[in-house]
Amino acid sequence: MSSNERVFAMKFSSVYPLYVAKATKKGRTAAEVDAVILWLTGYDAAGLAAQIAKGVDFRTFFADAPAFQPNAGLITGVVCGVRVETVPDPLMQKIRYLDKLVDELAKGRPLAKILRTG
Repeated sequence: MSSNERVFAMKFSSVYPLYVAKATKKGRTAAEVDAVILWLTGYDAAGLAAQIAKGVDFRTFFADAPAFQPNAGLITGVVCGVRVETVPDPLMQKIRYLDKLVDELAKGRPLAKILRTG
């Protein structure tokens, strides 16, 4: 199994608390983490909670996303030593986009800037 396949098979519900922990350790809130996830995927709060409760993997989480953010291409930068805008696999790129948004949140960037609205 390739490393990408291992990541795609990871349960979103096992990674979500890590996203929240990373942000809250830096003074941000779980609600802000949810806001970036909802913005990126088009889920509403109930849809996100349902995906977490079902224990879906990353592949399913992004495949079921109601409306992946059309402005996601504006997300640029490096995450885990990789430029998110040059990730060749579309699913891995979506995962890296999410990682980058949580990184920006943890680094104190204003939510409006993270969501590419201001």
